[in-house]
Amino acid sequence: MAGQKMLKFTALEREMPEKRPPNLRKQDFGEIYAEFATAKAAEQASRCSQCGVPYCQAHCPLHNNIPDWLRLTAEGRLEEAYEISQATNTFPEICGRICPQDRLCEGNCVIEQSGHGTVTIGSVEKYVTDTAFDEGWVKPIRPTVERSESVGIIGAGPGGLAAADMLRRQGVQVTVYDRYDRGGGLLTYGIPGFKLEKDVVMKRMDQLEDGGVEFVLNCKVGEDLSFDAIRGKHDAVLIATGVYKTRELPESGADGIVQALDFLTVSNRKSFGDDVPEFESGELNAAGKRVVVIGGGDTAMDCVRTSIRQGAESVKCLYRRDRANMPGSQREVQNAEEEGVEFVWLAAPNGFEGDPVTGVKVQKMRLGAPDATGRQSPEVIEGADYVEPADLVIKALGFSPEDLPKLWGVDGLEVTRWGTIKAEFGTGATNLDGVFAAGDIVRGASLVVWAIRDGRDTAAAILDYLNEAAAVAAE
Repeated sequence: MAGQKMLKFTALEREMPEKRPPNLRKQDFGEIYAEFATAKAAEQASRCSQCGVPYCQAHCPLHNNIPDWLRLTAEGRLEEAYEISQATNTFPEICGRICPQDRLCEGNCVIEQSGHGTVTIGSVEKYVTDTAFDEGWVKPIRPTVERSESVGIIGAGPGGLAAADMLRRQGVQVTVYDRYDRGGGLLTYGIPGFKLEKDVVMKRMDQLEDGGVEFVLNCKVGEDLSFDAIRGKHDAVLIATGVYKTRELPESGADGIVQALDFLTVSNRKSFGDDVPEFESGELNAAGKRVVVIGGGDTAMDCVRTSIRQGAESVKCLYRRDRANMPGSQREVQNAEEEGVEFVWLAAPNGFEGDPVTGVKVQKMRLGAPDATGRQSPEVIEGADYVEPADLVIKALGFSPEDLPKLWGVDGLEVTRWGTIKAEFGTGATNLDGVFAAGDIVRGASLVVWAIRDGRDTAAAILDYLNEAAAVAAE
């Protein structure tokens, strides 16, 4: 039966869910892709070749059992497909929306390599989990046995929340501390609604809270509460703060030159209906302005597409390499171009004019010899400078870790030469007893799916640590 349902990639073309036209979608912050209909999801899932070595699964950081839940979807067994999907992924509805599938599972699909067009794995994953929520298949967290041990988690982003979910299901008492007024971290305030509508994140927050996870919000560790106090209250502590320190440019102190995360956070707060003075004053509002975004990653793509929706007069993205060498998702670049963003390739900032800013001094570049990573290094073309007019410049140059030992007043917490926390591979254990770390604060700025993987792995290590401590105490 399964054979009749699958292997249809030679007869059926790859199809994505319908995408709203650019002239409509750029007027709001709603997600741009429609939901698959049941028949279409089953049809697209049936294109899977059920290959013996599933490269999609191998290239997924969570090693999701993709072929099996595609087969179950094709057979109409959606509840079973959801159970298989969520067994390895704490937040499949989020990964289905924001993972760069073109670089991970879909980019390594066997039928894609053979020229038939990849299976639309992400869209099916999103459909299956959204259906599970609608049908009530997403069950509340109800541990079989409650444990007395407690774990404090610093950071309510994807890594911290994934760990909280895993630990709570085992009956551990979990408290999550976060600096923001809502949980979710970058899922809530860093990623725009047109990629991830916020009710999707809030549903998971509600599930965790209903399941017994305690959230202490608006809490800045080192100011409102000391790290030692958190450590003293819990049997183990997980640091999952992510990386929030923005990389800087010289001479970028003029009014009108802003940080990407500040810009995106304000925009997301507006979407929640919050009162945001920085938006109302125009400081972090692109409306009517000539916007220049500097950077070529996914955060830069979020900024250019947000600027379009805010009503910018024009939006340009400067990137020092060419299109083929940019780190952001090619799918996102295409979406941005459809919405009216202009990309200026092989262009790097070399200063600014005006205060408030009136322009960006741009150096034209060419690609030279490969650097240590194998990517071609950009070189300046002498005499090709010009000024790009701008009323708002958004710096999207990536993120670095904050100096947590200094910020929190923690003696002895070891960090690497990059400023990330030094933690044991696979377990997240730091040099401090009972203190673990996971996600971007360990690996550096990375993908949400990797944070989820790290959170799950570290939760398992924390459980081992608690079990060992309990066994010693019982002797």
